[in-house]
Amino acid sequence: MAIVNKKDVKSVCQALMKDGFQFTKISSTGGFLTVGNTTLIIGTEDNKLEKGLDIIRNHCKKRVVKVPSLMYSNAMYPSSLPMDVIVGGAIVFVSNVERFEKM
Repeated sequence: MAIVNKKDVKSVCQALMKDGFQFTKISSTGGFLTVGNTTLIIGTEDNKLEKGLDIIRNHCKKRVVKVPSLMYSNAMYPSSLPMDVIVGGAIVFVSNVERFEKM
């Protein structure tokens, strides 16, 4: 499973398809910034795992974005100061599947 930023998902999917990987795309939302992601469920043989990871690694870029950060110096007068946050990249979970069938 790979959680990919919405800005990277098109190039990741194209590269995966080009190399014969099959996957299912699921729209998802991050918990911290609540921005759009895509979760890819990718099934592959053990000998193709590193190739798949390389594709994801090469097509997912980290970026710095400014987001509002609410700071309350006085509870009656909130102010919003921008804060740099790193987004993008990918989060990948690798797990073995005991059984797999296409029906």
